[in-house]
Amino acid sequence: MITPIDAVASSTYWYLTRSTGAVALLLLTLSLALGVAGVSRFSSPRWPRFVLDSLHRNVSLLALAFLLVHIVTAVLDSFAPISLIDAFVPFAGSYRPFWLGLGAISFDLLLAVTLTSLVRRRLGYGAWRATHWLAYACWPIALLHGLGTGSDVKSAWLLGLSIACLAIVALAVGVRAISGWPEHARLRGAALGATAAFALFLVIWLPGGPLGHGWAQRSGTPTSLLGHATTHTTSAKASR
Repeated sequence: MITPIDAVASSTYWYLTRSTGAVALLLLTLSLALGVAGVSRFSSPRWPRFVLDSLHRNVSLLALAFLLVHIVTAVLDSFAPISLIDAFVPFAGSYRPFWLGLGAISFDLLLAVTLTSLVRRRLGYGAWRATHWLAYACWPIALLHGLGTGSDVKSAWLLGLSIACLAIVALAVGVRAISGWPEHARLRGAALGATAAFALFLVIWLPGGPLGHGWAQRSGTPTSLLGHATTHTTSAKASR
């Protein structure tokens, strides 16, 4: 039997999980955009390079902090059977395993990038740079995770946030392609093509996927939870 205290706790975790996940995605987007655009190349006496580098690093660390809170609250929320192991081991859970697994992959990649950045001097520039490229794969995987697992994916605010994040990354790639990599025409074309292909994929996939009918069942929500998903969401919103 669910007591009023349990219901309030579940509602609190529900909001914390989604809000911290959304903030983490936004911060991860900003971090990626700063890195892709090579913002340190636009340094000036007023904004020296070390300030811009510090901004990039601090935004990345803040994204990781929000992501950790996102994971902890998801585990504590009694509605979905999500364990701490699911946050690290992809596709091992029973709740929307594929989409939750994408979140685990994104978290593992971000953790690898963060840890290697902290020991950059000992690791060496070559190894650090190779690992740092994982950040480029981390962002689209995280976006797909949010769209695939979010129970409020059809909400205007979440769709708006996702579109804004995509626009920010596309703008950063465009800036870098125009002003950078002068000797790497193929790399510029590949970056622009990959960004456009990902955007096109979302346009095609979303209507029949998360925005389509019966996504909760098709995404891998356990049968025992399907009848309670709407009730849980409604109860959480009603507690505001």
